[in-house]
Amino acid sequence: MKIKLIGDSCFDLNEELKKIANLSITPLKIEVGGKELVDDENLDQKELLKLMKKFEKSPKTSCPSPNEYMKSFEGDEDVFVVTLSSQLSGSYNSAVLAKDMFLEKSKDKFIHVFDSLSASVAQTLIGVKILELSKLDYKRHQIVEKVDEYIKEMKTVFLLESLDNLIKAGRINKLVAKIATAFSIKPIMGANDAGEIQLVKKARGSKRALKKLVDVIGEKGEKLEEKIIGIAHCNCLEKAQKLKDEIMKRYNFKDIIIVETAGISTVYANDGGIVIAF
Repeated sequence: MKIKLIGDSCFDLNEELKKIANLSITPLKIEVGGKELVDDENLDQKELLKLMKKFEKSPKTSCPSPNEYMKSFEGDEDVFVVTLSSQLSGSYNSAVLAKDMFLEKSKDKFIHVFDSLSASVAQTLIGVKILELSKLDYKRHQIVEKVDEYIKEMKTVFLLESLDNLIKAGRINKLVAKIATAFSIKPIMGANDAGEIQLVKKARGSKRALKKLVDVIGEKGEKLEEKIIGIAHCNCLEKAQKLKDEIMKRYNFKDIIIVETAGISTVYANDGGIVIAF
């Protein structure tokens, strides 16, 4: 089966994944301090981090337009799209609208849009699953069924080094945030079944937080030897590699993938943030 895999730009990659020929990324945009940045391969993560620290207001993000998605649907391949959680962005709704518009003219085209119910490396793992199933010659409907099941079972957890963007976006009480910062409390957040962000655990200090993050994997995960775990890092490769080492000591995953956050994931995770999905 010839397929094309499309992700929005929260579909985080590493150098190996960037080489996948049938993978296309449709970028979101980020506005911070009056400056608009396109979240593509030319985005400078360090510049984005500096801008976010400099300006008091939370960065604004805008999803790709239906027309931008439609451009990536061209060709004779079956199309599978993986987007950010519909609870965090309009990217999913835009992709669905693009699908409907495209199929008005090309009724025989196969396009399916997956709501990841998550973000970052969770989207990456969903894409890897789609590619894996297509290589095993699963039919279209079988891929959709198996990937839907995979999404429902997936767990996404992230460890924040900085609460700045959550404060700016009004997602956390300022007084609570000040107390947390003063006592070096690091929140471990996660996505619930609806794709919304919730608090999972709290830890005092980075070392304890990293240990608790590893503990969460065992508490939430099942049949880990059959799964791939993904780690996305925001400007902290050394921390990601240390986390990988700790995970390998404790659990027997089929594989471990490390990726770097692109622009949208950087906005969510902020400098030093870690996202894991399995």
